[in-house]
Amino acid sequence: MQIEDMRTPFYLVDEKKLIENLEILKEIQEDTGCKILLAQKAFSMFACYPLMRRYLAGTTASGLYEARLGKEEFGGETHVYSPAYREDEFDEILKVADDIVFNSPAQVRLYGERAKAAGKSIGLRVNPECSTQEGHAIYDPCGVGSRLGTTLSGFDESLLPVLDGFHFHSLCEQNSDDLATTADAFEEKFGKYLSGRKWLNLGGGHHITREDYDRDTLKKVICHFRDTYHVQVYLEPGEAVVLNAGYLVSSVLEVVENDMQIAILDTSAACHMPDVLEMPYRPPVKNAGKQGEKAHTYRLAGPTCLAGDVIGDYSFDQPLHQGDRIVLEDMALYTMVKTNTFNGMRLPDIAILQVDGTIRMIRQFGYEDFKERLS
Repeated sequence: MQIEDMRTPFYLVDEKKLIENLEILKEIQEDTGCKILLAQKAFSMFACYPLMRRYLAGTTASGLYEARLGKEEFGGETHVYSPAYREDEFDEILKVADDIVFNSPAQVRLYGERAKAAGKSIGLRVNPECSTQEGHAIYDPCGVGSRLGTTLSGFDESLLPVLDGFHFHSLCEQNSDDLATTADAFEEKFGKYLSGRKWLNLGGGHHITREDYDRDTLKKVICHFRDTYHVQVYLEPGEAVVLNAGYLVSSVLEVVENDMQIAILDTSAACHMPDVLEMPYRPPVKNAGKQGEKAHTYRLAGPTCLAGDVIGDYSFDQPLHQGDRIVLEDMALYTMVKTNTFNGMRLPDIAILQVDGTIRMIRQFGYEDFKERLS
């Protein structure tokens, strides 16, 4: 199958770029002895798991279904963290998870002994109360009033005998200098409790595979905890694993004008890339520039009834016409895992651009995928 023959919209994962990212993560593991897990909340395309398991130690999950997927399709270590667990799901979690992280002392007291009796490694997520975010409050676990993780004032030292490790997560698309800052804050508050623990999970949000990422500082942070406290260090990046390794290919349905040129695409920000509206952020578009940078500026928008279903303003060298293809880049992360069928929008097909240049179709969607989730 050729790209030109595929019906838009569709996601296309670039296997070559994925391998480049995985090789970088492999180097981090080999140089520091840390273990890197795939954060499935960012990318759960399990057709890629056979390739990814050659490089990564396992997966991390946000609940039962992700944990099952990791266990069944990826293998290796299966870690799970949830702000609160459901009683009617916990026994099933015990069947699939190797490592269970609790959000509060109360959750440890409620479920910890059962997890220990089942032979699981258990940990507590802590909040170092060190915010390094700028402009993305929705993704700041250390923000004021955060429900994620236990602060020092809420910590219960009596639980130490049952805790195998600690977990903290505070980053979002950030460099290692912010990790170092957070690690210092964690160590100042909780370092005294690391003695006797088996592991420390530094969470996700590390943009390790970004071109300007300072991997030497990351390695220093990992090795410091490894050598000082004799713990196994874990990282659980999501975006870094598939950064710049995916595309969302769309077509122009019509061009309308209302104070500016507006290109209505067959893909939707609201349905196919919700982070564009949630963060918000402006995704890169192949061969496009910023508004006014090139000769012809357009607002790229979706076909739903939502007035705010807008991807952003871009400029192009040539005018856009009905049928032209638009390639949105960096569309592997937080896209497929968040898609929805609002307005009856068809979900984009999913394919892999293999190393040899051929395309492998993974999944095609239709009316039944919309209908069967509603009644």
